[in-house]
Amino acid sequence: MKLQRKNRLRALSLGAVAVSGALALTACGSDDTGKKSEGGSKAATSAGSVKCDDAKGQLLADGSSAQKNAIDAWVKEFSQACGVQINYKGGGSGAGVTAFTQGQVAFAGSDSALKPEEVTASKSVCSGGQGIDLPMVGGPIALGYNVPGVDNLVLDAPTIAQIFDSKIKNWNDPAIKKLNPGAKLPDLKIQAFHRSEDSGTTDNFTKYLLATTPDNWKYSGGKAWQAKGGQAASGSAGVAQGVKQNSGAIGYFELSYAKDMSTVSIATGASTPVKPSVESATADIAAAKVVGTGKDLALKLDYATKADNAYPITLVTYEIICDKGNKSDTLAATKAFLRYIASEDGQKVLSQNDYAPIPADIISKVRTTIEGLS
Repeated sequence: MKLQRKNRLRALSLGAVAVSGALALTACGSDDTGKKSEGGSKAATSAGSVKCDDAKGQLLADGSSAQKNAIDAWVKEFSQACGVQINYKGGGSGAGVTAFTQGQVAFAGSDSALKPEEVTASKSVCSGGQGIDLPMVGGPIALGYNVPGVDNLVLDAPTIAQIFDSKIKNWNDPAIKKLNPGAKLPDLKIQAFHRSEDSGTTDNFTKYLLATTPDNWKYSGGKAWQAKGGQAASGSAGVAQGVKQNSGAIGYFELSYAKDMSTVSIATGASTPVKPSVESATADIAAAKVVGTGKDLALKLDYATKADNAYPITLVTYEIICDKGNKSDTLAATKAFLRYIASEDGQKVLSQNDYAPIPADIISKVRTTIEGLS
């Protein structure tokens, strides 16, 4: 009797294992509609923050190096979920806009909104439509520096302008001493690094100088660097590398490139100098106004802010896309990717990578616009 009872219990146990195994295989092989899924992780993620829809194939994009670290993080999540390959070159805003208006990319990234002549050029590749600006990434443009023994450097707009215009040439200059009375500033030559190619980061940096100290910055501004002297480097990564490798160097780039580096606090007229951070950039971007028309959501930033805890040198990177007339073979994948990066989960990725999310009222308009792309 004991042997029969033992064998019966063993049979029941094996049956339970078989049933549970079958259930597990069913769960792995089908989605909730009973159809076989292409992959467990893809099906699970698609049902969450990344909605693949009909996305397939590959996307080619180019533009802003400022958002490259954010794009890399987004692409990793999106590609794992949807199996779409995205090649984002990050060759700079100027290169991205040119590639877009020549029909070479599905979308472009730019830290400057499209100019009227660029919108006109886009109409040749946007059949029945035109290029529009979708603000997607915010963040501070940090001034990273490499000055031995100086950890908490304060500068204001006039000194920054004179440094990058080769008017202030040494770190122990009286103007810098006045702003840093307790610092041991060395008798060390300043090496100011700027971008070598057309750059939206340069455009926003010089807009700050033009807005705050026009007497010390006599240039017209724009994506191309205009001041004389200094050291040129390609991309934000190149400028950051130049600063790290050269004693006495200073350069401008997005905060995500300033890891393991000292950054300047800016005296804006607020109660205390403001350090670049996601929070201080968000405080400034929150005051931005939409100045684009129609579906275009170009913003106007306040570079001359004196609000407490608001960092003045900020940028917004736009994803540039056709409102109508996108190529049919890339439209589904492009919309799916833009939908994800504009989503709540997509925007959370930004703060995790030293970028500032776009304010809620603006990003909600971006989401609506994305759904209407055709």
